[in-house]
Amino acid sequence: MAVADIFKPMNGVAAAAAPARPIALDPHSQAGAHAREKFLPVTRHALLDRLTLPSLWPNGDNGQARRFLRYLDYWRRHAYSVKLLDLEQVYEPFSPDTDLLHTREFSPEERLAMQKRLVAQMAELLEQGNFARVDPADFHVILTKDSHYGLDLQVDIGAFEEILVFYRGATTVTERRRDIRKAYIGWKELKVPVFQRLFVLFKLKPFDARVREVMQEKKVDQKEAESVVRRLRRMLPDTVSSDHVYIKLFKNMPRSDVEMAFPNTRVRFRLFDKIKFGVTAGSGVGVGVVSTVGKLALMSNPYTLVMTLAGLGGIAIRQASNFINQRNRYMVVLARNLYFHSMADNRGVMTLLADRAAEEDIKEEMLLYTALANERVNARELKSVDGVIEQYLSKTFGISVNFDVEDALARLKQEGIVTELADGTLEALPPREAALHIDKLWDACLDQLPDITTAGEGREFEGPPPG
Repeated sequence: MAVADIFKPMNGVAAAAAPARPIALDPHSQAGAHAREKFLPVTRHALLDRLTLPSLWPNGDNGQARRFLRYLDYWRRHAYSVKLLDLEQVYEPFSPDTDLLHTREFSPEERLAMQKRLVAQMAELLEQGNFARVDPADFHVILTKDSHYGLDLQVDIGAFEEILVFYRGATTVTERRRDIRKAYIGWKELKVPVFQRLFVLFKLKPFDARVREVMQEKKVDQKEAESVVRRLRRMLPDTVSSDHVYIKLFKNMPRSDVEMAFPNTRVRFRLFDKIKFGVTAGSGVGVGVVSTVGKLALMSNPYTLVMTLAGLGGIAIRQASNFINQRNRYMVVLARNLYFHSMADNRGVMTLLADRAAEEDIKEEMLLYTALANERVNARELKSVDGVIEQYLSKTFGISVNFDVEDALARLKQEGIVTELADGTLEALPPREAALHIDKLWDACLDQLPDITTAGEGREFEGPPPG
């Protein structure tokens, strides 16, 4: 059987599928537009059903194949449960939501090492979940001036000591809006570029460290630098601390409003609002001043003078009130939309991402194992296998993805499911033997259980912890 014919028995299923829909990023919202992502937007159940049809296993092994793939699914989730336990242990000193006693203290050097390990493990978890990373050098590209919600948002990126931004599912959604051309009576459909999932991890720099940076950047003294930093952080709640690491996950976030995901986002007036306030405030106060001057020139009664000045003050107060009310309306829009985009926070994000990463891994392994178990392939032919799997996904589900064949093969080889022979031939265990192999791994897993990585870090308090 040729490599291109590995999934040929599935052609009957694939014929009724929709054409492929490649996903492309808007170059104005993300540097380096990607045509395809590694994310497989189908469930593992859908793949399991299709990859275990009798037509794909001519020797009648479809039942054994289904049994093995289910074993592999549970085994992969167990592996991520171990990773999650370790990750939660590392995160505990940095968690802003914990309701547990801190019974262990860490030196500054130990905290810094744990912080770096936390960030690295989160990045690894996201990459295994087929998220794409936004390089810090490209933040200026995704933080655009355009806004889906009509807001002018600005973020002080320099305030962060640690920052990670990942996305998955760069696509578009359709929204209905009132059409100005139809006098707001009719509706129109609007295509909105979104990130189906947007991940943000951040840790603020300590106040003193940020002050020193501002002193160097702006060439100002310490007092003025402190004033600048306080002004930039005045939008943050008092409970936000530079000791904590904050983790956020959002859904269907408009790519033009990524700034909403950051805690120090400032809402500024758009040019249209500045012109509107300038015209209305200028004309209102101007007319009031002219009217007041005219009355002052004609009157001598002190009571009339007080009333006239009070009227001028009322005009100024009304214009200031309009300014404040417009800003408050912007903040309401920001808070309302951020509420509906928010998906999980902190430890909840870790649990969700571990589940998603396991899901992505098992889907990749299902596809590659099915290919290798039905045809002996040489390692030199991996690119052809990769192309065949991508074509199968396109024909069967109508999706265009960048299948990560190397990553899936590495895991199958590590588990002993696939062996690479001396000549490069990739030999996969038959389904029955593969299931028995996973069974043996389960039997030995507790004997090989790794210890937590923080076991040698920190010092337990003697007696009740302080505070």
